[in-house]
Amino acid sequence: MVVIRLARGGSKKRPFYNIVATDSRNPRDGRFNERIGFYNPVASGQAVRLSINEANLNKWIANGAKMSETVSRLYKEFKKTAAPAA
Repeated sequence: MVVIRLARGGSKKRPFYNIVATDSRNPRDGRFNERIGFYNPVASGQAVRLSINEANLNKWIANGAKMSETVSRLYKEFKKTAAPAA
């Protein structure tokens, strides 16, 4: 089954997460099908904290992919912040 989840990157004490579509059997930071966005929890100043390509996300969901709980929470946050700006 395809899942949309976070893959950790960055250095020690400076996490950076890619939001990826991957097979559920692959390791967390292993091979993935497509990078959908990113999440930077330690962003400061003008740095972008969260970015999601909604077209790609919707494409994967339409094809049967499931979002992890964390990605679902981040997506709701992204929609809430993106709506007033639009």
